[in-house]
Amino acid sequence: QVQLVESGGGLVQAGGSLRLSCVASGHIFSINTMGWYRQAPGKQRELVAVLTAGTGTNYADSVKGRFTLSRDSAKNTVYLQMNSLKPEDTAVYLCHAHISPFGNSGWNNYWGQGTQVTVSS
Repeated sequence: QVQLVESGGGLVQAGGSLRLSCVASGHIFSINTMGWYRQAPGKQRELVAVLTAGTGTNYADSVKGRFTLSRDSAKNTVYLQMNSLKPEDTAVYLCHAHISPFGNSGWNNYWGQGTQVTVSS
């Protein structure tokens, strides 16, 4: 069983910074994509940033230049460094990964439980 565990959310003033972490654990043969989505109250879930193996990182236009996604492959961990935070960044941030657990049984989507990020004005 694969699990994604997030950490690092919290309350910060506008202009501040936070760093989110997501660790994938369990039986993992290969990771295709790993990244972050967010969902604000009353809004649809949206992509924040995702790293695709062999391709690179995609960011939502709203976070380009402010957020940076990085990965420690040895630890199956991704980090989202969020700078110059704005009140509109307030949301539950969810880690997502597209993982092949055993190599010959296909790929599955996995989600973390989410971590709250609140940016006060």
